[in-house]
Amino acid sequence: MNDWLDEIRWNEDGLVPAIAQDHQTGRILMMAWMNRESLALTAAENRAIYWSRSRGKLWRKGEESGHVQKLHELRLDCDADVIVLMVEQLGGIACHTGRESCFYRVLEDGTWKTVEAVLKDPAAIYSAEQRHD
Repeated sequence: MNDWLDEIRWNEDGLVPAIAQDHQTGRILMMAWMNRESLALTAAENRAIYWSRSRGKLWRKGEESGHVQKLHELRLDCDADVIVLMVEQLGGIACHTGRESCFYRVLEDGTWKTVEAVLKDPAAIYSAEQRHD
C-alpha cells in the first residue's frame, strides 16, 4: 500500500531531510526530518508531520503553536534522499522564533545578520518546554 515509501533513500537513522516551501511564493520556510511513519501520516492527513530528533517522537507541526502546515504537494528529489513539502503555512509563522521562515539570517561581510523581524513573540506562542521545534 505504501510502496512509494520504499523508493526513498532513508539515512542510517531511518530519516530523510524535508524542506517546507510556501506553495504560492516558493519561499523556503524550514527544514526538518521525517521518518517513514511521519511521511506516511503527512500524505494521509494532508498536513506536515515531522520526526523530532530532540524529543524522539512525531511532531505534528502546529500542535502547540497553531501554525499548521497544510500540505498541497509532496516532491522527491532526483537522488530520492530529500523531500520537499509544498505547504500553506497557517498563521504565517513557520519558525519557533516567531518569524515567517527559519531562514532569516544573511551572511554580510563575514557576519550573520538578522534581516527579518519577529512577527510574534515566541513567549506568547509556546510555554518554555515547547520552544525546541
